Amino acid sequence: MASFAEVQFKGTRREYFSYQDLELRPGSSVIVEADRGEDLGEVKALGAIAERKCGSSGGCATPLPEKRVLRFAGEGETDQIAVLRDDEHRVRTETRKLVQRHQLKMKVTEAEWQFDKNKLIVYFTAERRVDFRELVRDLARTFRTRIELKQIGVRDEAALLGGVGRCGRELCCSTWLPDLKLVSLQLAKDQSLSLNPAQISGCCGRLMCCLMYEHKTYVEARRRFPREGKILKTEQGEEHVVAVDIWAETVTLRSAEGDRRTVSLEGLKGEVANKPN
Repeated sequence: MASFAEVQFKGTRREYFSYQDLELRPGSSVIVEADRGEDLGEVKALGAIAERKCGSSGGCATPLPEKRVLRFAGEGETDQIAVLRDDEHRVRTETRKLVQRHQLKMKVTEAEWQFDKNKLIVYFTAERRVDFRELVRDLARTFRTRIELKQIGVRDEAALLGGVGRCGRELCCSTWLPDLKLVSLQLAKDQSLSLNPAQISGCCGRLMCCLMYEHKTYVEARRRFPREGKILKTEQGEEHVVAVDIWAETVTLRSAEGDRRTVSLEGLKGEVANKPN
């Protein structure tokens, strides 16, 4: 019976395949069906896990992927893909020269050979739409293969190239993060973080993906506190809520006379509960 397999290629590119009668394991190098030929990748997930990831990515329109894992990659084939990866440095250099010759406003980010060299993918970023028809013709003549120019965003570029974040670890998007989801400024506001772009932006210049990781915890914890600006009747009289600290579990209050005080959340609840109407 056929099953699902998630296969990763260069960078963060992942696709889903069906396989049968193969003892696959995560980490196995395999040859798979590709556009007009074959490609080589590494198995990342199998069975129900791969099927669930395929469904969440929107990549499964049919019960099973149409493309198949053909066989395990031989030692000579893995050596061949390593040679192709080295050659991609030359491809990027030649492509950038052609881009300059055509005076196109685009930045060549990366290149990727298909295993059988029947296709060459060139990734690029651009602020506006680019007419690269003449460039494609020159690339096809230069590399004698089918050319696919693929425009990506700056976040995808960071995921493709990799790097080190301000935390000192490798970028999440280029290592383990499966999908790049929308990150809004509201996430930083909810966590009372600095809104200085230099402090909450990643290598790509966009808001850091990690702003999402603890957001739910902050929102749930924040529900236990009164909102800023609310007027409470306490043992001291009417006081405005100035600020809350969810980690210290304290609330800062200001009286009508301008006096400030900081009380614990539990203490404030006791004051409000004991205050006669």
